[in-house]
Amino acid sequence: QVQVVELGGGLVQAGGSLRLSCTASGLPISNYAMGWFRQAPGKEREGVSCISWSGGSTYYADSVKGRFTMSRDNAKNTLYLQMNSLKPEDTAMYFCAADPRAGITESWCLSPDPRFVSWGQGTQVTVSS
Repeated sequence: QVQVVELGGGLVQAGGSLRLSCTASGLPISNYAMGWFRQAPGKEREGVSCISWSGGSTYYADSVKGRFTMSRDNAKNTLYLQMNSLKPEDTAMYFCAADPRAGITESWCLSPDPRFVSWGQGTQVTVSS
């Protein structure tokens, strides 16, 4: 089964940019629907951006639309999240996730199924005001 590891978190000032990466091992990410989630202390986990299994559709949370962009490099087996115009409210632990179910749409971002989804260990993003 696929294993994913996130990198790229850190401390950045409001208005700055950061790029997160998620590298998979075991199986190619092209066989999975991939996504980014985040969770701040005391708050529920939120789907930030997810791509459909086919790669044809991408979901973005309303709170990040126009600021965040997800992409993937199948050759490197890596998923990226480019985060621009960062705000203090973006502060959270960010997790990479993979769902192997062929045919699922990007809406899986709203309710990831723990029976199928593989999670990374997370990387902390802190945005100072």
